[in-house]
Formats: sequence, C-alpha cells, structure tokens
Amino acid sequence: MAKKVLIVYAHQSSSSFNAAAKNIAVEVLTAQGCTVEVSDLYAMGFKATATAEDIKGDLKDAENFSYLEESKLAWEQGRLSDDITKEQSKLTEADLVIFQFPMYWFSVPGILKGWFDRVLTNGFAFSQKKPYGLETFKDKKVMLSVTTGSPESMFCTIGINGDINVTLWPLQNGILHYCGFQLLSPEVFWAPALAAAEDRKKMLESWRTRLQGLLEEEPLSFTPLYCFDKKTFQLKYVGEEFGLSVSIHRSNPRSSRSQMKD
Repeated sequence: MAKKVLIVYAHQSSSSFNAAAKNIAVEVLTAQGCTVEVSDLYAMGFKATATAEDIKGDLKDAENFSYLEESKLAWEQGRLSDDITKEQSKLTEADLVIFQFPMYWFSVPGILKGWFDRVLTNGFAFSQKKPYGLETFKDKKVMLSVTTGSPESMFCTIGINGDINVTLWPLQNGILHYCGFQLLSPEVFWAPALAAAEDRKKMLESWRTRLQGLLEEEPLSFTPLYCFDKKTFQLKYVGEEFGLSVSIHRSNPRSSRSQMKD
C-alpha cells in the first residue's frame, strides 16, 4: 500500500539548502509511490502564537484563559480554527512525517514551534492522564531533518555545544515521543553554510540514498514511562555508565539509547 508522507517545512528561502533537502525528499518518496504533501509554513503564513483566536465560539473561562484546557475542549467540540484542523487532518492521514528546518538557537524556528504548540493540541496529540501513552500516532513514523550552523565537532561529547543527543532530546523525546510517534534517527546536515559546494552536494546525495530505504528503517528505542515509575527498575542502573533517558556520558562509547544512527 502506498504511504502518505507529510513534510513540515520551515525555511523562508526557496534557494536554501533546506529547500533542496525538502525537494529531494519529495522527489525520492514520490518515485517510490508515496503521496507526499508539504506544509510550507512560511508560504502558508502559519500563525506562530497559540492564542484565544485559535478557538471558535465562546471560551469556557475567558477571565482565566488556559490554552491547554480551552484547546482540548475546542478540539472535542470541533471549534478549533481552520488552519489547525487542516494540519491535524494531514497528521491523521500521514504514515510518515518529516520536519525539515534550520536549527535556531539549539531548537526550531519560531514558526515551527508555533506549529507544535497549536497543532499538537491536548486530547488530539497527547493526554495528560496518559503521558507518553496516547496511541493516536503509535503506527506513525516521524523524523527531524535539520541543518546546523556549527560543524559536527562542536556537537560532540567534548565539543563546546555539547552532545547533539542532548540538543535534540526536548524535540525528540519531549514532543514527538511524548505524543506517541515512532521516531526515526534524525538526519543532521552539519553546517552546510560553511561547507564547500562539493561537500554540500555530498550531503544531499547521502540524504537521497537514505530516503530510498527510509520507509523500511527501524525506529529508535526510547525508555517507556513505566520504567520511571518503578524504583526497583531504576535501581538497576545506579552506578552504570549510561542512564535511562538521554544517555549523557563522559566516555567515547555510544549508548544503545542514542538518538543518532550509526
């Protein structure tokens, strides 16, 4: 069965490296029989701020406005703004989601953060009563495809920027794993703006090669919530080199819970 792919793209320039990476993804995945849809956030003029304007009709408590609660109620009653419901519909239909963006201040551009804030609403994408356990997206794969401003040497365990696993942890674990997606290893393009033209070409060719087998890749492993609820389970890791979560370490070997592919 043909797969449906959603690419959430956050870059303003059609001549950027990010645009080239996005275009290659569309080309390669379409050639494999996938239906590919792109949410070009800047072209769409996507609203980045989560406000009461996202909710149609009256608010439950306008004086003490809570976006978390009001958006959940609006989702349940079909009163979210049209731009949100359109993106939620795309997510519901997608088998694979790729986020293509440049790293801004060790995170995502504001417009993409706004997409996460507004589209992944309480009830639709996650449950406070069942954190890390809502099954809405359990069969969907997702990945980050990101360009950095610094070379790989600055994101290693002894680099000034720190381990890239730590940098990506809030996005991969705190947002996507929290919402129940199956995460594929991120594609990190190390400082393309600083690279020679030939090196940028090699980066894109490597991406093209990976895309050809992307649909068959196995997802990363994240420690399930129940492991953190049992004191006896946690005690097994006391004194060991790697922890349960981001696997911060001081030696060179990479943990089996690393978020990066080998």
